[in-house]
Amino acid sequence: MATEEPKFEVLSQHGHIELRRYPAFVIAETTVEGDMDAASGKGFRAIADYIFGNNQAKTPAADPTSEKIAMTAPVAMEPLASPAVDGLPAMKGATQWRMHFVMPSQYTLATLPQPNNPAVRLRKVPAKTWAVLSYSGFNTEAKIQEKTDALVAWLAGQKIKSLGSPQLARYDPPWTLPMFRRNEIMLEIQQP
Repeated sequence: MATEEPKFEVLSQHGHIELRRYPAFVIAETTVEGDMDAASGKGFRAIADYIFGNNQAKTPAADPTSEKIAMTAPVAMEPLASPAVDGLPAMKGATQWRMHFVMPSQYTLATLPQPNNPAVRLRKVPAKTWAVLSYSGFNTEAKIQEKTDALVAWLAGQKIKSLGSPQLARYDPPWTLPMFRRNEIMLEIQQP
């Protein structure tokens, strides 16, 4: 069974970089402290706990107390407290992160179960255009900063303005061999 991913339209492709238009979608998110590795584990556990049933169900077919929600991809992280590089929050050296899972497309904010953990929040993300750089392998803070810098430099060369913070999107479970891991650095951009 395939893992659901958010749908998008590819506006253009330039090697490992795509400009994509995503329609609105709903996420479950949490904010965690620590370096990338520590924050990744803490954030993943909090949101996984929510989708595995630590919630209050809203649908009549569901268990009256909780509902399991299917896992989706990617799992995304965004630096919140970090040094700045080129005016953007840096991936390397960040001490606070926002992690999110995109919720399966059959849900809306009105139909999603409410998290029991107050650290997990539900939010609708409006339609946006993103520049996305894809790569494989392990993710270290240095590597994701290098990939982010490459995407920022490419956007500057194309005179495309970025908005917000960069995000690391990971699509595969940790046991996936590094050469087969699908990773992306995503930066919201002004519609070209």
